[in-house]
Amino acid sequence: MKVSVILAHPDPKSFSHALAGAALKVLNANGHQVNLHDLYQEKFPPLLPAREIPRGATLPKIISRHCSEISDADGIIVIHPNWWGQPPAILKGWIDRVLRPGVAYTFAEGDKGDGELIGLLKAGVVLVFNTSNTPEARELAVYGDPLETLWKNNMLVSCGVKSFYRRNFGVIVTSTLGQRREWLREAGEITDRHFPKTA
Repeated sequence: MKVSVILAHPDPKSFSHALAGAALKVLNANGHQVNLHDLYQEKFPPLLPAREIPRGATLPKIISRHCSEISDADGIIVIHPNWWGQPPAILKGWIDRVLRPGVAYTFAEGDKGDGELIGLLKAGVVLVFNTSNTPEARELAVYGDPLETLWKNNMLVSCGVKSFYRRNFGVIVTSTLGQRREWLREAGEITDRHFPKTA
């Protein structure tokens, strides 16, 4: 399988990077073809210019490459911290520029753009790994878990993804080394379950 891994955290020593490493270890061991994009390391340009908004617009080479890869991906793993109930700005910019009309979704013939989206992504499964410093009970009770709404209920369903699994790891700032090791083991198991060995 072709699997795109999208990582968004500016600190290479972060737990987000460790989660990416755990997922990559399993994907490679299971024989998958992996496209890893560390958005900060790549200096991905997140700002969507007006000229790119129309469907069929001429895209810069880096955006065109990302669009092609995500269209061709059989699976996707997204890894990022929870910042104010949102992904980092660089990842939101990636969403704006890459999950675009004609790539991730379209509209029914004759629709002027105000109707229900028709998903175009062929990815059979998407995993989202988040890190957070907010206790889970407070995240649910006070904030309503906005990342679940963003990824599952809003974006990925609209893009045609059939299977979605999200795991939030936290509280990172007070976690022990043993707890982080256990989380990395769990991340590997989740990855293995959704992306098993190729035949």
